[in-house]
Amino acid sequence: MAAFLQAAFLRKALLLSAALAAATLPAAAQSRCRVLDPTGTPLNVRASPNGNMVGTLRNGLLVTIIDSATDNRGRPWALVSQFETGRRIGWVFREFIACF
Repeated sequence: MAAFLQAAFLRKALLLSAALAAATLPAAAQSRCRVLDPTGTPLNVRASPNGNMVGTLRNGLLVTIIDSATDNRGRPWALVSQFETGRRIGWVFREFIACF
């Protein structure tokens, strides 16, 4: 009986470890994302989180998140690249990117 309980405990511990690891995966693990700016306007692309604007992205564009950060006000930002080519694009406001 003790061996059964120990095995059950270990299974639960492994499942918990896997769940925690999945929850803390870097943004790079989010490889297929779509630009979904609710304002209907192109999403601003910046040189750094909340930095100078360097371009825009159209709604519906597929991107890959390669890094993430927060600005000095605690807002989330994502460094994105083109999904198809992997070419780096720039930083966008994370809440306007939906990953699946």
